[in-house]
Amino acid sequence: MRHRKTFRKLNRTSSHRRAMLRNLVTSLIEHGRVTTTVARTKELRSVADRMVTLGKRGDLAARRRALAYVRKRECVHKLFAEIAPGFASRAGGYTRVLKVGHRHGDNAPLAIIEFVERQTVALAEANAE
Repeated sequence: MRHRKTFRKLNRTSSHRRAMLRNLVTSLIEHGRVTTTVARTKELRSVADRMVTLGKRGDLAARRRALAYVRKRECVHKLFAEIAPGFASRAGGYTRVLKVGHRHGDNAPLAIIEFVERQTVALAEANAE
């Protein structure tokens, strides 16, 4: 039984798992969406939501905590300046996971993780032009 087991180990050591999640959340912030396996997206969801919550707080301590986790300084700036203000009225659930099929090489189930407000931001930018 797996009672009270809080996260997936993803067949990696703790340092490798943490590095992988840091890279994934940086890519998610940078590109807006990431395609990877379903298990990874489900783990990434909690990390990404935590980063958006830090961005919504917006103070210096939150920015430093985000900088300690996210790999690129530009991504932290984008998180605090563009992504987090779009979620100001939302209480949680900042990401969406869409299953997209299976990978050709090993038949692993794939999913796309993206920010929920991504379409709203794209529509606003299109209307501004």
